[in-house]
Amino acid sequence: MNGPQLPAVPDAITTALDARDIPRATALACEALEKGVEHPLLLNLRAYWHEANGREAEAFADLRRASELAPDDVSILNALGLSHARAGRLAEALGAFDAALRLQPDFGPAHFNRGWVSEDLGELDAARNAFARAAALKPEAAEPWARIAALAARAGEWAAAKENAERALRLDSGNATAAQAMASLEIAAGEAAAAEARLRALLARDDLGPLDRAAAEGLLGDALDGQDRIEDAFAAYGRRNAIVREQYAGRFSGPGVQTVPQYLAWLTEWFSRLADGQWLAADAEPDSTAHVFLIGFPRSGTTLLEEILCVNPGVAATQERDGLTDAVRDLMAKPADLERLAALRGGALARYRRSYRANLAAAGVNVNAPVLLDKQPYNTIKLPVIVKLFPRARIVFSIRDPRDVVLSCYRRRFRMNPSNYELLTLDGAARFYDAVMRLAGLYRSKLAPGIFDFRHEALIADFEGRMNDVCAFTGIGWTPSMRAFAQRPRARAIATPSAQQVAAGLSGQGIGQWRRYRRQLAPILPILAPWVEAFGYPAD
Repeated sequence: MNGPQLPAVPDAITTALDARDIPRATALACEALEKGVEHPLLLNLRAYWHEANGREAEAFADLRRASELAPDDVSILNALGLSHARAGRLAEALGAFDAALRLQPDFGPAHFNRGWVSEDLGELDAARNAFARAAALKPEAAEPWARIAALAARAGEWAAAKENAERALRLDSGNATAAQAMASLEIAAGEAAAAEARLRALLARDDLGPLDRAAAEGLLGDALDGQDRIEDAFAAYGRRNAIVREQYAGRFSGPGVQTVPQYLAWLTEWFSRLADGQWLAADAEPDSTAHVFLIGFPRSGTTLLEEILCVNPGVAATQERDGLTDAVRDLMAKPADLERLAALRGGALARYRRSYRANLAAAGVNVNAPVLLDKQPYNTIKLPVIVKLFPRARIVFSIRDPRDVVLSCYRRRFRMNPSNYELLTLDGAARFYDAVMRLAGLYRSKLAPGIFDFRHEALIADFEGRMNDVCAFTGIGWTPSMRAFAQRPRARAIATPSAQQVAAGLSGQGIGQWRRYRRQLAPILPILAPWVEAFGYPAD
C-alpha cells in the first residue's frame, strides 16, 4: 500500500545536507515545518535539534510522526530507537532497531546501537554479536572493536580484550572505550601503575562524555586500590558514582517518583501490621520442575553459587532475567494489592505462574529443565509473590559480611535501575541494605518460608562441605565437577559485576576487604552493626 503523498523537500535543505551543513539544514527544516510543510526528513532534522537542546519528549514526538509518514525509512527507525533508549525504554529501542534491520539487514548503525542497548539490558551475548556484525560491515570504525574488547574485559577474557582493544586503538588512538579495556587488562595483570597513567591521560581530556568519564574514574579507583592507595581509590569511586547519579537523577528520584526506599518503607509498614491468619497458604503448584530461588543482596555471592550449581546439566539458570514482572506489577505495587495477594488462592495464581514461565521462556531460559534456578538478589523484596506462586520452591538466602557487601556495591559498576541507583552513595547503600534485611526478617516471621541460609565465607573455607549442604537442600545433585566451575563452557555471558571473579575461580581475596577501608566506612558502620552481629561476624 502506498504511503501518503509527501511534499518536496526544499532545495535549500537538500543543498545544506549535501554540503554537510547540518546546523543550516536543521534551522531550515524547523522553519519549513512551522510553515506547514510536513516531511519525514524535516521532522528527523527537527528532532535532532530538539535533542541537542535537551527536549527529548519533543524529539520523540517528531520521530514518531516521521516514522508514521515513512515506516520503511531505516534512518528514522534508527533515530526512533535512539530516542527510546535515551528515555530508558530499552525494549522499545530494540524493537525499532530490529525493524530497521528487517528492512535493511546490512544497516550498520542499527547493529551497533542494538549492541549497546543489549549490553544495557544485560544481554551480553546479543551485544557481542551485534557489535561483531557492525565491525564486519565497517571494519575501519574503531568503536565496534572497542565495545567487543570491553565485553571481553568484563568477562575476564583477557586475550580477546587485548586483541580487540589494540585493533581499535590502531584505528583511533583516542578511543576511550578501548583505553578503558586496556586499563582493565593492566589492572588484572597487576600493572596498576600503568593503568593509572593510562586512565589519568584519558581523564585529562576535555572531550570525554560523562559516562565515559564515570567509567574511567571507577577503573582509576581499581588501579589505585591495586597500589594500596585507599584514600585516593575511595575518592575516585566517589567521583564515578556522583557522575552516574547526576545522569540518572531525573529518572530515579525527584517529584512524582516513588523511590526504592519509599517503596520498602510502606512494604515494611504493611507487613509489620499483618495479622495472624491474614496470609492464606497457597495451593501447591502442579509443576514437575524443581524450583530454586537464590536471593540475598547484590555482591553477597549469589552469582558464584549460581555458576557452581549450573555445572549440573539438569539445571537451567535465569541469570537475573525477570519472570515475576507481571505478578509484582499487579500484586505488590501498592498496599491494596497486598490485601489481594494475601487472600489469593487457586486459579488466580495459575495465571501468574504461566506469565512467569512465559517471560522467562521469551528471554531464552529453558523453563522445562529438571531444575529451574532463579537467581536475583533483589527477589528478596519480592518474597511475598514467590511464596504465593511457588510454595514448594526451595529458597537459598546468600549471606556475606555486610561491610564487605556494602563496600563492594559502592565500588562496582551496575546496570542502572531504581534499586542500583541507591548504591551510588555510601549512606544510601548502607540504608538500602538495612531496609532489605529488615524486610526479609519480617517476611520470615510473617510468611514462614522455608529458607536455607548460605554463608559465602563458609563456601571459601569448605567448598565441598558447603556445596553438599546446598545440594541436599535444593535437590540439585552434587557432582565433583562443580569444583571446576570456572572452566565450564557457559551458555550465556555473565551480566553481573561478578563475571571477572567467577572466571578467576574460587578465591578468598574479597573477604575482609572492608578493613582496608575502615576509615572511609566509619560513618555507615553503625547502620550495619546490627546485621554484623545478627549474622555472626566479628565486630572487628
